[in-house]
Order: sequence, then C-alpha cells, then structure tokens
Amino acid sequence: MKFIVSSSALLKQLQQISGVINANTVLPILEDFLFEIEKGKLTVVATDLETVMKVHLDIEAKDSGKVCIPAKILMDSLKNIPEQPLTFNIDKNFSVELTSDNGKYKVMGENPDNFPKEPVADDANSFTMTSSALVTAINKAIFAISNDDLRPAMTGVFFELDKKGATFVATDAHRLVRYTRTDVSCPKKDSFIVPKKPLSLLKNSLPDNEDELNVSYNSNHLFVKHGGTELVCRLIDARFPDYKVVIPSDNPYKMTVNRNDFQNALRRVSVFSNKSTNQVALNISGRELQLAAQDVDFSFEGNERMKCQYDGEDLQIAFNAKFLIEMLGGAETEQIVMELSTPTKAGIIKPSEQAPNEELLMLVMPLMLNN
Repeated sequence: MKFIVSSSALLKQLQQISGVINANTVLPILEDFLFEIEKGKLTVVATDLETVMKVHLDIEAKDSGKVCIPAKILMDSLKNIPEQPLTFNIDKNFSVELTSDNGKYKVMGENPDNFPKEPVADDANSFTMTSSALVTAINKAIFAISNDDLRPAMTGVFFELDKKGATFVATDAHRLVRYTRTDVSCPKKDSFIVPKKPLSLLKNSLPDNEDELNVSYNSNHLFVKHGGTELVCRLIDARFPDYKVVIPSDNPYKMTVNRNDFQNALRRVSVFSNKSTNQVALNISGRELQLAAQDVDFSFEGNERMKCQYDGEDLQIAFNAKFLIEMLGGAETEQIVMELSTPTKAGIIKPSEQAPNEELLMLVMPLMLNN
C-alpha cells in the first residue's frame, strides 16, 4: 500500500487529534494512530478508549488499506521535515517507509485489526449549533469542573437541553458556572454530562467562528462533527447534583466594579494570603471596596482600596481569591455586578451587560472570616 501526502498538512491534522493519546496507556496499540485509506481519502483515528478523534484529508493513493503507526515518532519526525510531499510505503508486515525529498525513514507499524472499534451513533438525537457558541460555552464553564474522582458527576460539564436553548453547568462544590444560549434549538428536553478531556480537545480544535457543528448524542456517547474533524466521547454515567437549589433567589445587595481593576487588585493582595485558603476579605461600604489578606504564620499582610458602586448595607465577606480571579476572567464586560446578602451566603457574579442570546451566571461560596 502506498500514498502521498503533504508533510505540513498531515502534521497539522495529527496535532489536532494527538491530545487524545495518553502518556501511559493500558494497551500499547493506544499509542498509535490508525491510518485508513479509501478512494483518495485518508482518515486518521486516535483513541484512549473513552474519547475518539478522527480527521479526514485528501491524499494521492491508488490502493485502499489500513495500518497503525506509532504516534510519537511520527509526530516528532514530521515536526522536523519542511513542507514537501511525503510518500508512505507500507508492506504486508506493516513496516512503514517514509520517503522525503532527501531522506528515507523506517518505522514498524502494527496490525490495524487490533485497534479498538469506535462507538456507533445508534438511536442518536442531534441538533446544530455554531462552533463559536460551543467554544464559548466550554471556555466559560471548564475552569469550574471538579478534579475530585470520588464525585464523578462533577468532573464534567452538565449539558441541559430543551427547545428554547442549551444550558451548560459546571461546579466543584465551591463555585458554580451556568451559561445559557438561546440561539440553540434542541429537539427535546434532555441532559447529559461530558467529561473534561474531550471538552478541552474540542476547545482547541474548533474554530471560534460561525461554522455550523453537528452535535448528536445517545445514552452513552456524544458525537461532534465539524468539517473533516470528528470527536466521539463516552458520557459520564452519574447524576448531576441539583444545582438550581444552591443558586440564591434573593441577593439584595449589589456591587458594581470595574472587572480589570478588581482582578488586578485581587492578584496583588492575594500574594499575601494564606497559601492553602487564598482568603481575601472584602469590606464594602458606600462607594469603597477594601481588600485585605493576611498569612498569620509568616506575618504577611496586604491591603488595598478601590472605588465601587454599592447598593446595600455595609458588609464584610471573604472569598478564595484564586476562584474570584478565574471567574472574573470568564465575564468579558468592562464592569461586573456582584450580588451579595450575608457573609455566609453564596455571592453571584454577572457581567454588567449580557449579549441578547446568552446569559452567564457564576456563583462562589464564601470562606469563614478569620477575625
């Protein structure tokens, strides 16, 4: 079997899917790419048994066939070969010979029959959304996913679909992000949890534009198609916690503050906070917000004052500064609104203006004030 492909085009496609391959795999064949050639088209597949990614590209080939090629050595060699046509020759023992303008390279491939079969989209429901809508949703929610394997339901993003739109929720029990799009129409009311790894892969491989994506799902898997790229992943089989009960319905005090200034002040003050809690206390009164952090063990202390607009009773409340900084990064407006009530109740952060078809709400639990 023989085919010819552009070295840079192949490298670009392989880089999109190489993130699927784990460093330490259970089966040696999972360290390979599966190359399938049919009618002048090359399909390359990578999998870790939970997530499968495929790319398609046009090549010059007369035959059809399959081979598994070790991913690391192939990627490392392609990175160092300048743009040119590469010829792949594969013999019946799956030995792969690469020929470039001035070199020949050999690598031992493996039998493609041992490569895991990918799941098929049986009984799948499907809907379409723009690529940028999905990329934005992943970016807004992914940082709040829990890393706690003992609570599998929280180690992914909860997709909640209905005819009016799609809601994406992530939480790690200390903070919660809910992002809703009303420009997505789903065939029926449904919900499922998508793990973090495939979402990171999608975020990196999808363009942030108005291209239409085909998204389908069944009881076990999610399937996403964009142009020549496809991703299939296993869904998390667990029940997502009832997040609606933790969102306070009435937080009467509202503070509006410049997002950048607040984020930078938190970064400066949190340097002096206790490294295990990252606690920064906010003292809000009138038009002034005071930030204070201290680490008693080392006698570190940091204080700053800044202007804000505040409507409510004077309040002192403490948060994990690291969480606040990440959440402020998710709201892209110049000003943010923080809705508060008492020092022990969750605070809500919202952008001061929301786009017509999207809504973002972020919730963060306070820390006990150590007075």
